[in-house]
Amino acid sequence: MPVTAHDLARRTFLVALAAPLIADTHQELVDFLGELASALSQGNGDGFLSRIDRSTPDYYKLEQYIDALTAEDEVSCSLDIVKQEGDSQAQAIEVDWTLQIHPRDILGSVETRRQTVKIRLERKKKKWKIVALDPITLFAPPSVR
Repeated sequence: MPVTAHDLARRTFLVALAAPLIADTHQELVDFLGELASALSQGNGDGFLSRIDRSTPDYYKLEQYIDALTAEDEVSCSLDIVKQEGDSQAQAIEVDWTLQIHPRDILGSVETRRQTVKIRLERKKKKWKIVALDPITLFAPPSVR
């Protein structure tokens, strides 16, 4: 079936309409992940966990890790999205995540961790929530690793 000029114009119009939505979703995710990293870097475990749905696999183990990590250590983190797929309601992303863990006692040494983390997000009540995070061991306090 040949493609008409009308079909081509319609497809171009639909792509032009979708492009801002994709860009907006990407920026929302960048902002969301920035807030997530900032919460952890500020020692705000509750702020970090509030962005993760409690139905996430191993949520309670992650909660224990984050609580211990923020109680025992100072954390700085940075992350970059390396892969993103999805739409305005659900996203699957891969993030290059770097953690620097500074023990609160002066005698300990700084531990640097870097790992690719797979994250699934869903929009719930107009806000993004993490519904899957793997691996969670990246966030284990040094005393557990």
